[in-house]
Amino acid sequence: MDQSALILRVTSQLLLLLLLLAYSTEAKMDIITSKEDVQVGQEIILLCKAGGEGDITWQKDGEDIDESYKVSKVDETSSKIIIKKATLQDTGKYTCVCDFDSGHRDETERTLYIYDGPSFRGTNTYHEFLEGTDGIVPCAVTGEPAVDVIWLRDKQEIPTSAGRRVRKLQDNTLFIEKVQRDDAGTYNCQAQIRGRPIHKTLPVSVVVNAHPTVRLTEEVKKVMAGPETNVTFLCLVDGLPQPNITWTMPTSFDSSRHQFNSDQSQLTITSVARADYGEYICTAKNKISESSATIMLQVFEAPEVFVSAELQSVSVGERVSVSCNVSGHPQPELHWLIKHNGQTLGSTPGRVHVVDGVLIIDDVVPSDGGLYSCMAVGRSGNASRDVLITTQPGPPEYLSVAPGPTSVLFFLKTPPINGGAAITSYVLQWRQSAAEQWKELVTVPALDPLTISSLKPYTLYTVRLAAMNAVGLGQFSETNTVRTHGIREPDRPVLFIDVMKVEGNSFSVPLKQNDDGGTPVQHFNVRYKQDKDGAEWKEKQLPSNSNSISLQDLSYSSKYELEVTAVNANGSSIPTLFNFTIAPQPANSRSMTKGSVVAIVMVIFLVLFLIVDASCCYINRCGLLMSIAVKLFGQKVSGPRMMEDGDGNANGEVKLKGISTPKGTLQNTGVQTTAKDGGLLTEITCDKAPLTKYEKLHTVKSCPQLIRIATET
Repeated sequence: MDQSALILRVTSQLLLLLLLLAYSTEAKMDIITSKEDVQVGQEIILLCKAGGEGDITWQKDGEDIDESYKVSKVDETSSKIIIKKATLQDTGKYTCVCDFDSGHRDETERTLYIYDGPSFRGTNTYHEFLEGTDGIVPCAVTGEPAVDVIWLRDKQEIPTSAGRRVRKLQDNTLFIEKVQRDDAGTYNCQAQIRGRPIHKTLPVSVVVNAHPTVRLTEEVKKVMAGPETNVTFLCLVDGLPQPNITWTMPTSFDSSRHQFNSDQSQLTITSVARADYGEYICTAKNKISESSATIMLQVFEAPEVFVSAELQSVSVGERVSVSCNVSGHPQPELHWLIKHNGQTLGSTPGRVHVVDGVLIIDDVVPSDGGLYSCMAVGRSGNASRDVLITTQPGPPEYLSVAPGPTSVLFFLKTPPINGGAAITSYVLQWRQSAAEQWKELVTVPALDPLTISSLKPYTLYTVRLAAMNAVGLGQFSETNTVRTHGIREPDRPVLFIDVMKVEGNSFSVPLKQNDDGGTPVQHFNVRYKQDKDGAEWKEKQLPSNSNSISLQDLSYSSKYELEVTAVNANGSSIPTLFNFTIAPQPANSRSMTKGSVVAIVMVIFLVLFLIVDASCCYINRCGLLMSIAVKLFGQKVSGPRMMEDGDGNANGEVKLKGISTPKGTLQNTGVQTTAKDGGLLTEITCDKAPLTKYEKLHTVKSCPQLIRIATET
């Protein structure tokens, strides 16, 4: 007998003794056992306590116990059955019968349940499934009597309902349809003896595997190369078990520039260079499979321009060439540009053209001087570099000359073509005849007056000039012939530009003569014209005492040139030159001439005259309209002071202010007046008061209508 069985037997006997002690004082019959459910092979002790003396017998399932059971008497009141190794056949109802000495008979019973199992017979407790596939987890259970099986997860029973994705099949198998990641975990297969509280549980682990997947946040990444440029690739990896990540790069790994995070899902490249261009492959691998994704790194390089020379100085008529190379990624296009006019040069044959990036200028002329730009134009940006080509200046054009006192003055309307370099000075030449050698005044600063002085007075000279720059002397202008003036000529007139007035199409500016050259100024010559091709000069002469210049009826929206010279007995002064502009004519205004002003004034005067004359005719019986009426109608026109409540003549009497007089005379107090026929007439006034001396003298003026009425009467 092994040690564990011995310990179990001793424990059972001790328990039985304790039960005997507990029931020794009881009078009631009872069968005492350690447990009702007994596993096959275990020992069973049934103790019957009668509670009194008597004859005790045992029955099983209503029949007397056969000899296979060991029955022994404990004392006069108790008996026991010992089953050394329980078998399934020992299951049944055990009855203890006692025939007491008193003649009384009593019995008690107890049911024993013998079971075998449950047993899982080596069922696999670990299962792995691939995500998306169907999983089957078997649970093989044996036992007697019959065994019931259920599946539990998180203490919840898994149903057997058809159509459920996770369910128990009829054969006690766990079925997982299209395994998902959250199906991973521990499941419990629980087997229970049917009808008895006897069960066992087997934990089963389910692991879900998944193929690795790789996703990059971008398929193409574009950066500009440079020491300040950094780029980061992020590789998003999924899979079960967790995949390992590796990178494949177009360049060798450089720990100083290539940096990974802890799981290598992120790659950072610092100071991106052109050599970093290419494909970067992220690979994820686990025990199931591996997967990868590719990102393309496009590295652009900013365009750069290289020229053979940034300054080229050549003489007029020579040939010049400047080569240009451009670099960058992608390779940029090369263009040559004339900067001052924006013209792009091509490979078309001509005096100025481009061949394989080389700028070529044949037979250089002054207008070829200036800045040229070689440009690199590409997707990664633009760049350019300038080349300055210089040559001698061109001949001065639009040149005019004027005589001075023993001098000649040059005037340039526009500077000559500078040949690409600033004009530093001018060379002035003169001679009296073609047989003579040219005399010259060299290096006159460009900002100084262009004047040849110390010439002979009243002498004819041929003159010309040329410009000079850093390259050399340019071509001379066409020759001009001019006769010098005397020594003392008037100074040039002064125009006060700051108080110039432009009103409409009129212009005025104050004029002053500072120095008359020792001889009184005779007059001023004024010349002006529109600043446009083909315009003719208009001239006017102003007296010597003029203090301003006034120009009328000029053209709107026009620029004008003004030239003023003072003239004395020795000749003309140096001209004073001036430019001004007449603004556009306002759209909502009209020009008013002197005739318009006079007509308006006459109309106003005529209206006022008619108003006054009509008032005089109606009120005082005077004026031009009254005279016209008398001429036309031969009698006075009735008025308010001649009539009152009726006609002007009623019953041979004239009524005047309520006074009735016989025909031929007027009665009133005061003065008499002689009528036309020599008779006396009574003098009347405009009121009833006596006439003063002053009123008598002014009766005709003060009340002329009454005098006329009296005379006619």
